[in-house]
Amino acid sequence: MTQPPEPCENPIASALVATMQAMRTHGLNVGAAGNASARHPESGMWITPTGISAETLTPQQIVWVDATGQAHGAWRPSSEWHFHLAIYRARLDVGAVVHCHSPAATALACHRREIPPFHYMIAEFGGQTVRCARYARFGSEALADAIVEALEDRLACLLANHGLVAVGRDLAQALHLAEALETLCKQYLFAHALGEPVWLSDAEMADVLDAFRSYGQQPRTTGEHLSE
Repeated sequence: MTQPPEPCENPIASALVATMQAMRTHGLNVGAAGNASARHPESGMWITPTGISAETLTPQQIVWVDATGQAHGAWRPSSEWHFHLAIYRARLDVGAVVHCHSPAATALACHRREIPPFHYMIAEFGGQTVRCARYARFGSEALADAIVEALEDRLACLLANHGLVAVGRDLAQALHLAEALETLCKQYLFAHALGEPVWLSDAEMADVLDAFRSYGQQPRTTGEHLSE
């Protein structure tokens, strides 16, 4: 197994610091709450350390945890390293994971409620709902199992009495999805203040999910006509 580069020489370490700082700036985390990781191309992952706030975090403090769960270097990894590694083992499509205690998502998670199809953008997370993982103590293997289960065919989930997790092909996508989920949670709370919102039907959500397969920028062929 090849020893990875020193964190200070590793652009992924710098990207992890920037991700944690962005989560703080955008109000998704406070102090040392939350964590982020990126898959290592050969073994395990790079992950943020435990107990260090985003304000003071440096690339030198990013920790390499190998595929066996062994941490390397002078710093201890996030206490949530179990679920990060479990996600990478279960989901080969995932290149990065972010976790935060954002206000709206955490409020819903404390009610152990999944987010129903009240808005079509639920489809951005891969299905007709955003699930809420069953409760387990932070840092436990039981929590890792619960998160992997809740993320099946999904890109994000709530964690009962805890917060949210979002995954992506890279840190940019995972961070975007965390921010998007927090926005949806706020919208759901606002809408719910007037009573239970009208949900989209299974057929309507299936139509949205089909549309999402070609949503966004796609390579175009010469002479291609825009769809209506």
